[in-house]
Amino acid sequence: MARNYYEVLGVDRNASADELQRAFRSLARKYHPDVNKDPSAEEQFKEINEAYHVLADPGTRARYDRFGPEFRQIPEDYAGAGAGAGAGRQGRSARGGAGRRAGGGPGGASRGHPGGTAGGINIEDLLGGMGGGGFDSIFDSFRSDGPMPGADQQAEVELTVEEAYTGGKRHITLSSGAGERSYDVTIPPGVMDGQRIRLAGQGGQGGQGGDRGDLYLVVRIKPHPRFRLDGRDIHVDLPLAPWEAALGATVPLMGPGGELKVTVPAGTSSGRQLRLAGEGMPNRRGKPGDLYAVVQIMVPKKLKKRERELFEELASVSDFDPRSQKR
Repeated sequence: MARNYYEVLGVDRNASADELQRAFRSLARKYHPDVNKDPSAEEQFKEINEAYHVLADPGTRARYDRFGPEFRQIPEDYAGAGAGAGAGRQGRSARGGAGRRAGGGPGGASRGHPGGTAGGINIEDLLGGMGGGGFDSIFDSFRSDGPMPGADQQAEVELTVEEAYTGGKRHITLSSGAGERSYDVTIPPGVMDGQRIRLAGQGGQGGQGGDRGDLYLVVRIKPHPRFRLDGRDIHVDLPLAPWEAALGATVPLMGPGGELKVTVPAGTSSGRQLRLAGEGMPNRRGKPGDLYAVVQIMVPKKLKKRERELFEELASVSDFDPRSQKR
C-alpha cells in the first residue's frame, strides 16, 4: 500500500491549509537535497512534495480522501468525488493563464526560477536564499497540468535468516485489490529486518501519461528456531559434551551460510560465548557482524555401563565443586 499522505506530512486528516503549509515548510527545509546530503533525502523529499501537492489542492484532496491511493485513476470531474472537487476545479480556472505564464500549475512554482512559490511558499525564503534549482526540478514533476507520477507503494516480504544472510534471486507474488502481481527480486546479502528494497516503476499507475511510482518491499525476517539476531550479530547455541568442554575441542557448527568450525578452549563452561569474527550478517557497506556460539554442556540421558563407571571414577578422584565461590 502507498504510504498515507497525512502521515507523510505528520498532520491530522482534518488539517487546514495553513497546517499543511507549515508541515511542508518544516519538512522541506529538513529533507531538500540541496540542504540534506543523505542519499535517501531526495526520495524522502519527493514523497513529502507529492503528499503536499495532493493535499494542498481541494479537488485532489477530496478524491484522495474518498478513494485513497487509487485516486489518480478517478477523473477530476467525477461527480462522486465530493464537494471539494468543484472547488478545486474553480481554483485552477481562477488562476488560469496568469499562473501558467509564470510557470504555474498547482502550487504556482516558478518554472526555472529558484525563487518561485509553491502553494504560497516562497522557495528562496524556504531555503534561506541559497538558490538551488533542484527544488524546482523536483517540484515541477508534480504539476497536475502535466504528467503526474504514480504513487509509491509498499508491501512486506518475509525472509528466513538463511535467505537474508545469503541473498540472491527470489520470485514473489503480492496480492492487492487489483489482483495478484509477481516479481523477480534480487535480495542483497545481509539484508536487515525493516530494510526496504526498491523496485523502480512497479508502484501506482501515473496520471496523464506520468511514470509509474516505485514499489518498496519492507523486509521482515521470520523468527528462527536456532539463530537469534542482534543487529548484524548472530547468536546460536553450541551443544558440547562434558569432555569436549573440559578438555577442549574443535567442533562443527552450522551457521546460516553453511558449516563453520569452532575452537573450544579447555575448561569451557555453559553460557560462555565463543566469538567467530565476521561470520554474522554480511554488510555491503561496512563491517559484517559476528557470530557468537553460546556453549550448552549436554550429558547423556542414559549412561552405558562403562560410561557410568568412568563418571563414578571421576567423581571419586575430583575435588571440583561447581557451587564453590572459588571455581
